[in-house]
Amino acid sequence: MDDVTILATGLGFPEGPVACPDGSVVLTEIRHARCSRVTPDGKVSLFSDCGGGPNGLAIGPDGGFYLCNNGGSRYVEGHSMGMGPHPDYRHGSIQRLDPKTGAATLLYSHVDGQPLSAPNDLVFDTAGGFYFTDLGKRYPRHRDHGGVYYAQPDGSSIVALAYPMLSPNGCGLSPDGRTLYVADTEGARLWAFEVQGPGRLKPKLEFAPHSGRVVAGLGGKARFDSLAVMASGNIAVATLSTGCITEISPAGDIVRAVAMPDRFPTNLCGKT
Repeated sequence: MDDVTILATGLGFPEGPVACPDGSVVLTEIRHARCSRVTPDGKVSLFSDCGGGPNGLAIGPDGGFYLCNNGGSRYVEGHSMGMGPHPDYRHGSIQRLDPKTGAATLLYSHVDGQPLSAPNDLVFDTAGGFYFTDLGKRYPRHRDHGGVYYAQPDGSSIVALAYPMLSPNGCGLSPDGRTLYVADTEGARLWAFEVQGPGRLKPKLEFAPHSGRVVAGLGGKARFDSLAVMASGNIAVATLSTGCITEISPAGDIVRAVAMPDRFPTNLCGKT
């Protein structure tokens, strides 16, 4: 295992880490329905009492924190994962968190008249908009379709780009901004979409659900969670069950698998 330091423990299903200029990390706690700040010395404090199921998080061009909120799940003793929607679940949403107070403002809860199911991860482009994934809420015997969307940070516009997908999770843009990568959880597949402009992907074929192409995948018990695109252009994918961060080249080669001190690494971010 490469050098890994455990900074904080006792978090409630941590996700969405954002490295801040002061050296702290703001992250989401899905199980605890809040966002927290972890300082370099490992101290944890409340950042936002946002509610629901805070998942992916990113800083927008205005300095605000933009949050994919999956709407909340039901957790029971002895199970680390959510057991279906929370009793109060209505839909998922995109929220903006004030960088100073943590106050949450609702931006989007619906697209094309349909409720968002379980927004999961997001990435901003150089034009100031953001792509985000919707994992699709899981129920005891069925699940909502997932999808990929594009929205403006001022709440003025949201469009569906790739729908349906099985379980789109982490997303990220290539260094040149011309490729959108999406990790699919259940199939352990890394998809690539050709970006033809802000919020515009290569059109799909007539009978295809979307225009993505498979870059790489893993077999066995592996499941993909969130991802981060490295400066080299390679894609680092948090890989569940195997307990690794899997580095994949744009050509689809498995470069390496770095073992983590946990079977279920869920998210990662680069240092700014």
